[in-house]
Amino acid sequence: MLLSDPNKFNQNSRIRYTLPINFSLTLASQKKTNSYVITELLQSDLHKIIVSPQHLSADHIKVFLYQILRGLKYLHSARILHRDIKPGNLLVNSNCVLKICDFGLARVEEPDQSKHMTQEVVTQYYRAPEILMGARHYSAAVDVWSVGCIFGELLGRRILFQAQSPVQQLELITELLGTPSLEDMRHACEGARSHMLRRAPKPRSLTALYTLSTHATHEAVHLLCQMLVFDPDKRISVIDALAHPYVDEGRLRYHSCMCKCCYTTSAGMRQYTGEFEPSATQAFDDLWERKLTSVQQVKEEMHKFIAEQLQTGRVPLCINPQSAAFKSFAR
Repeated sequence: MLLSDPNKFNQNSRIRYTLPINFSLTLASQKKTNSYVITELLQSDLHKIIVSPQHLSADHIKVFLYQILRGLKYLHSARILHRDIKPGNLLVNSNCVLKICDFGLARVEEPDQSKHMTQEVVTQYYRAPEILMGARHYSAAVDVWSVGCIFGELLGRRILFQAQSPVQQLELITELLGTPSLEDMRHACEGARSHMLRRAPKPRSLTALYTLSTHATHEAVHLLCQMLVFDPDKRISVIDALAHPYVDEGRLRYHSCMCKCCYTTSAGMRQYTGEFEPSATQAFDDLWERKLTSVQQVKEEMHKFIAEQLQTGRVPLCINPQSAAFKSFAR
């Protein structure tokens, strides 16, 4: 993967130990014109797996969900909103290790609720109702809604709310959750509230979630219902979702044989880490972004960052620009 966006590069590199993302860095030119960031290969993504004929067991779903929540806990603790969580942005390797990617829409959480935030975020099928209803400010709860949509998609092997337009998307959501109360719509714009109140009231039909598949057990539906809550202030947090009993088996399986934070001793005993779901030590600081005023400055900062990483004693990956594969790689 070639990253040309320094925002993606900087954020990804700082969270690599938890998501985790492994980097190979190289300076392809001393003239600071070309910098390549090469990541490890992950053979697939969650979207391709969901639409494939491959069997997904309850264990698969639990370990995938656990890893998504684990990565998001770290992001949210660093005050980063991903804002585009969807199956295509969740990379998966052959061992079912999952990694969050594509931080092109990510931003630091805005603590000032009077400041407006863009609504042009999140792929429509996974967009939270507060954004669909024109909320000018939103929180990390938008990522939790997206995870709920993905959870439902894993259970049913189909997109949970697949609409042709944002208005129809909202209709599908209310068919499941029922017509929201005025309190639940307090973050919505006036026009969206008026539109909702003009329509005939709809009852809740959450029992329909049990029909998604045989994997939609009581525990699964209980957690899913807490993620798919219309009011973002009442929606479950990532931390509380990780404490839900449904996630326990996914945590156990991941740390028993899949993670890099635990290890097996020479005596065959599994040595577990003291913190299964780590948090960031400090909030992500985006001050460096505001100092960038030109493309040349961005290139220089990226070159400087890569050069600093190469001084850490890691063996850099060497690229041979004369090789036959280089032209297709650099294209």
